Amino acid sequence: MHALGNDFMLFEAPPGGLLPSRTQWRALADRHSGVGFDQALVLEPPRSAGSHGFYRIYNADGSEAEQCGNGARCIARYLQLRGAGPGTLRMGSAGGEIEARVLADGSVAVDLGVPDFDPASLPFLASAAEASYSMEVAGDHIEFGAVSIGNPHAVLRVAAVEDADVSGIGAALQAHPRFPRQVNVGFMQIIDSARIRLRVYERGVGETQACGTGACAAVAVGRNLGVLGTEVEVHVPGGRLGVHWDGPGERAWLTGPAAVAYTGHAEL
Repeated sequence: MHALGNDFMLFEAPPGGLLPSRTQWRALADRHSGVGFDQALVLEPPRSAGSHGFYRIYNADGSEAEQCGNGARCIARYLQLRGAGPGTLRMGSAGGEIEARVLADGSVAVDLGVPDFDPASLPFLASAAEASYSMEVAGDHIEFGAVSIGNPHAVLRVAAVEDADVSGIGAALQAHPRFPRQVNVGFMQIIDSARIRLRVYERGVGETQACGTGACAAVAVGRNLGVLGTEVEVHVPGGRLGVHWDGPGERAWLTGPAAVAYTGHAEL
């Protein structure tokens, strides 16, 4: 499946719960000799009453992630296609339980929880929460906001996303020791209070065509800086996502398309 080019291999966990090894994940993720994906999504039976399922997320390098906004939207669409029915779907993950709605036009909205600016939630080594942090990274002085959307994000404001050193700064900041579990790095260009452009360098993957939690993180940081409103169009390389966030203490909603690319099988 894919969500604006952010692509996933989705399958239901096999009986007994035996999953691919890190080496096998990497082989499957290889776009030349494997299936090819940014992340693999494993759907497991529900772990709580009223839930439609529990999902796990594996990056292309075989590492496991806590949350994935676009992946959650694909899983909701998959569950709906499998007969989960109309209405709200509840799904569990390592990043917490979320709700999802498949809309009439086939797009999917997911509730990704309350953005958390506490540095410990990422984790990020800082003495207190700030709207903006300053650091020297790879010889450059950068400023960024930091927030958890069930997974860690650092968001830099740039004049133009096409000129941003996404791979260089992204890789250096991602691996900085102040982020003990690494971090997803977003590069945000403000168009106006209701529109931004965004590129994201994801942990364990590199730059992707779209990042759902990254879109929510960028809007949360932008609102925290006082430059964005409640409803924001997020233009990513793969297309457009919508983010709704009413502000501190409220839950962030991400909306966009999710599609099945093809079905098949792989032997390990």
